[in-house]
Amino acid sequence: MPFLELSLTARLEQQPRVEEALEDLGALSITLRDADAETPDEQAIFEPGVGELPLWPTITLNALFDEHTDRRGLAEALGELLPWLEPDQLDFHDVEDQDWERAWMDQYQPMAFGRRLWIYPWNIEPPADDERVGRSSASCARGTSASMRVVVRLDPGLAFGSGTHPTTALCLQWMDGLEIAGKSVIDYGCGSGILAIAALKLGAANAVGVDNDPQALLASRDNAERNGVTERLALFLPEDFDTLPADVHGCTSAAGAGDGRHAGGRAMQGAIAGCAGAADVFVANILAGPLGELAPTFAAAAKPGAPFAISGILDGQQDELLARYAEWFDALHVDRLDGWVRISGRRRG
Repeated sequence: MPFLELSLTARLEQQPRVEEALEDLGALSITLRDADAETPDEQAIFEPGVGELPLWPTITLNALFDEHTDRRGLAEALGELLPWLEPDQLDFHDVEDQDWERAWMDQYQPMAFGRRLWIYPWNIEPPADDERVGRSSASCARGTSASMRVVVRLDPGLAFGSGTHPTTALCLQWMDGLEIAGKSVIDYGCGSGILAIAALKLGAANAVGVDNDPQALLASRDNAERNGVTERLALFLPEDFDTLPADVHGCTSAAGAGDGRHAGGRAMQGAIAGCAGAADVFVANILAGPLGELAPTFAAAAKPGAPFAISGILDGQQDELLARYAEWFDALHVDRLDGWVRISGRRRG
């Protein structure tokens, strides 16, 4: 079913009233975007704090209506509800309906990261005639070669992390270069679970995923099941990670993380066994601000000598973080991709 789309631009202080008027007139959906997008005045908004809804000084609102909606009548009604609105501020056009999930998935193709690691969308089967595909983690634990292909099947759902963003790509490339077999891994800001699951498919013994979004824990759990690593992945919220005693860190298994907190049962035991204390490998892909604030927490979560990587850093933000992390980490190194940065190194000790 096609739709009628109405677009109009408003100032920040006008946005609530405009949105209310559109809803009153039967809008099926309303999308907000920066009116200055793709111009020098564009303002990026990344991950707001809990309860925050930052918006732009000037906002374009796109509202979808039933295709049979009378354009003239809608314009007149808006003029009565919003007296300051000028007719030339309204832009109508028809929008054809389509399967938006399918449209996105059709563009999401298998991607390689480093020598071995491949990310496959869940709807594309790896080539069955390639014996390298789908090697078990046990094989990885015995050591991998440059010719072995390690496949992660992924559906990001509502969570961040498909491999298409430069920060995720930087972390996957770094992880592919590690000798990770038999190690424990912490993935802070796990999103879809892509980094923790990749570590497990590369041979890590167990992994912990932490995220402040319950939807991310659900996506991570589903992707862990899709990749057959549920028993070795523990998932929990930051407050659980911070408050659990060291001997039960990561006690939430992916199999029991449906509510985003913890659960009991045998399914947890494999994940619990390797989640106590600090990890052999630490990775965090969040944002520069939280990375700075959480540096002491991350230092405590990494064993002496543990390789670590942090990303979610815009090029230009790295100097402050380099100074911050130098207190606990050595051999700090910066890598860049498409305007984003990864900092890697080793835990001192």
